[in-house]
Amino acid sequence: MNDQELARTANEVRKGVVTAVHAAKSGHPGGSLGAADILTYLYFEEMDVDPNDPRNPRRDRFVLSKGHCAPALYAVLAERGYFPKGELETLRHVGSRLQGHPNMNDLPGVDMSTGSLGQGISAAVGMAFGARQWGMGYRTYALLGDGECEEGEVWEAAMLAGNLGLDNLCVVVDHNGLQIDGPIEEVNSAMPIADKFRAFKFHVVEVADGHDFGQLRAAFAEARATKGKPTCIVAETVKGKGVSFMENQVGWHGKAPNDEQYEQAMAELAKEA
Repeated sequence: MNDQELARTANEVRKGVVTAVHAAKSGHPGGSLGAADILTYLYFEEMDVDPNDPRNPRRDRFVLSKGHCAPALYAVLAERGYFPKGELETLRHVGSRLQGHPNMNDLPGVDMSTGSLGQGISAAVGMAFGARQWGMGYRTYALLGDGECEEGEVWEAAMLAGNLGLDNLCVVVDHNGLQIDGPIEEVNSAMPIADKFRAFKFHVVEVADGHDFGQLRAAFAEARATKGKPTCIVAETVKGKGVSFMENQVGWHGKAPNDEQYEQAMAELAKEA
């Protein structure tokens, strides 16, 4: 896909996020909208995956370490063809495969059940190490939040990944500067995140605009070309990206739009199509 096609696809993913969270009357739209471009690039350009063969042992793996942003993962999986887009409206409903946090036992395309912050990157390190031990060529990607980087387990996993030199692992930090309780610098800032990952023997790529597909393309290419150490991409993003009244608003971390707000959000996204 070229950058324009990726942007259109990401816009459809954002529509899916808004649709799902509105139908559920709960969920996490802010971070999901902000991560839509990164996930779109991963699933439509970067990763070797096949929705018709979601358990292929040679597929690339993805772990949504910030598991509360499940609406974005579900929306991109639906857009990629893993399941019908209409199923997004069952988010968080009783009996739905689309639980509030991803469940690998229920939904094709989900490689790891996540939700407890910090644990996803640990699973990703294990997947990457397993690939090396088994002589398999798949790559593993993990998406973390900047607030999640306050968790000690993140750095335990990073320490091991760096010491093992897992160059088949790419960690992406969705750096929007906000977490559930407010700006990260007012809660318990892990900054400077880039320098911390460097200290843990990662190659680090800093992306000034995590919504720019040209910048994302260059960053993932650099990660793929890096040998002997894992890569961390720190991508600056806007929480709530694409919906004006949600952008950079911490209150939309975990709140669903009402009917009027849903109509406004979908109208704004329709203009971007």
